[in-house]
Amino acid sequence: MAFALVDAPARTATAAAPARDPGDAPVATRSRGRVAAGHVVLAAVTVFSVFPVYWMFATAFRRPEDSLSVSPVPSPFSLENFRYVWETIPMASMLVNTFVMALAMSVSQLLVAILAAYAFARWTFFGKQVLFLLFVGSWLVPFQVTMIPNYLLISQLGLLNTVAGIVIPNLCSAFGVLLMRQHMEAFPRELLDASQIDGQSSWATLWKVVLPNMRPALAALGIMLFISAWNEYLWPSLVMRQSNAVVQIGIRSFLGAEGNNWGAVMAASGLACLPIFLIYLFLQRYVRDAFVRSGLK
Repeated sequence: MAFALVDAPARTATAAAPARDPGDAPVATRSRGRVAAGHVVLAAVTVFSVFPVYWMFATAFRRPEDSLSVSPVPSPFSLENFRYVWETIPMASMLVNTFVMALAMSVSQLLVAILAAYAFARWTFFGKQVLFLLFVGSWLVPFQVTMIPNYLLISQLGLLNTVAGIVIPNLCSAFGVLLMRQHMEAFPRELLDASQIDGQSSWATLWKVVLPNMRPALAALGIMLFISAWNEYLWPSLVMRQSNAVVQIGIRSFLGAEGNNWGAVMAASGLACLPIFLIYLFLQRYVRDAFVRSGLK
């Protein structure tokens, strides 16, 4: 009788437990397998993306006689390559020139993007959609197609070997217009209507209402435009005749002069990349938030 009294609740509890679907286990296993495979792919992509940058700095920190070493870690660490680069080429002036060029180009592109995107998002006019498609479609035109006409124009204006000659053909960014338009389309209409009721003009609404509420998007777009301008090589190499004008052209000339002095070349490349790495490292959340809020992938 004692065994029966103890065993009865156990049988009742067992009977009350819900039966498991035999198909749940394979589904969960497949889901975990997909997640693991995704992590493996992301890890592989990260390694392939980061390793060239790591190897550049690893080679730069080696001694000049060890520049061809295949050791993953430079031993001993040496700053000789950086000292040689700093004393051989005017790296400081080239970095300043590149900064001025990138700043002028990114500011002009940001200003044009703000004005064009506000017009496309706020106003209604004849041919609006066609004009927007043509505007953004210029993004698909390769630079090589317009390179020669732009060069002839800059030459006739007497702007060769000047920062203005680099900036003027790049005053507008179709990508910037597209990104800003996405943000302005999502801007609350109530704020715009309230500004109009208060008697504000469209110009005042843009500068006093819209832009103060879009600072993260403006910061993100400004960062991306600055990075793109900093990495410009082909057009500055055509316009600038001096080999020490901007850092990209200076590194190319330095590579031709130094030959196989890879430690010094990697040190120069590292100095050229360092400002962009620092900017993106500290401000990357603005770039990520801009894409998330705009709906672009």
